[in-house]
Amino acid sequence: MLPDLQTIKTWGQALGFADIAISDVDLSAHAPHVRAWLARGFAGDMGYLERNLDKRLQPELLETDTCRVITARMDYLPADTQPLQVLHTSEQAYISRYALGRDYHKVLRRRLAKLAEQINAQLPSHQFRAFTDTAPVLEKALAAKSGLGWIGKHTLLLNKEAGSWFFLGEIYTNAPLDIDVEDSAYKDACGKCQACMTVCPTQAIIGPKQLDARRCISYLTIEHKGVIPESLRSAMGNRIYGCDDCQLYCPWNRQAPTTSEPDFQPRHGLEQVQLVDLFRLTETEFLTLTEGSAMRRVGYEQWQRNLAVGLGNGPASAEAIAALQNRLASASPMVAEHITWALQKLQQQASQSGI
Repeated sequence: MLPDLQTIKTWGQALGFADIAISDVDLSAHAPHVRAWLARGFAGDMGYLERNLDKRLQPELLETDTCRVITARMDYLPADTQPLQVLHTSEQAYISRYALGRDYHKVLRRRLAKLAEQINAQLPSHQFRAFTDTAPVLEKALAAKSGLGWIGKHTLLLNKEAGSWFFLGEIYTNAPLDIDVEDSAYKDACGKCQACMTVCPTQAIIGPKQLDARRCISYLTIEHKGVIPESLRSAMGNRIYGCDDCQLYCPWNRQAPTTSEPDFQPRHGLEQVQLVDLFRLTETEFLTLTEGSAMRRVGYEQWQRNLAVGLGNGPASAEAIAALQNRLASASPMVAEHITWALQKLQQQASQSGI
């Protein structure tokens, strides 16, 4: 017997999900936008977005006979991390709020697997497979189709009650489950607001729902492996892993819920940490600090590169200059380029200030 939608929602909420919704697999309405975005080169170095594109746009090709997608939403914003204060304190490192706790991939995948097992106990002849940002899945489109929200001008999924501070995960299945009726309350509700477009430090949101990832700080600090364009470095400020500005200033996030989920609470004091302290870490110390964290997506070289830019955008303290100078000789050519840039900025600042 097929479990009804409310039963699945109840199971999901018991596992810590804020909401569960079910959709069919027809993403034809989203395909033109995705293809046009890729054709304009906005994906930058993220070639994996073009690989298996047909499977991304047609879930039934990724998992044979898939006819339903269960989308789960889990809030992740920890309370009291004072993100705006950190952004305005240039000697501190800003790390995207989603990366302060444990790696969300592991957390969600484990919970989704448990939910799939519960469903499978009633439908042993059907197939289920869980995903969390680890396969060619068009998750925001599927979530919007199910009624969990709408895709905002910043290209993130928005929900009137929860804003955008949440993770998404999916279960593909060939079970013909009941689907959610798309709620008219979740049609695009951005209206004339352009807050996300206005505050983006690098002007990466070039139009409503048009993100040029090559300018996005999240892309530059995480996905991009090489030299960061010099024209974008100053605008990065102290953001060393990801960027939350488009969420921080979104009106729909004014009353966004925070989470008490232990796995998403900040670890190692990373919500308020000095740039220079992170820059001084050895590779072994970096690996220890980021164990079990989403920040492991970047290697030590990228980490040093990002921090060099952050230090270059901060105050010209003797401590920051000394740390950069001490690392220069041992740095890779790519990191050395960013250290040299940072030193030039700080030394010019010091000279102008008469330090």
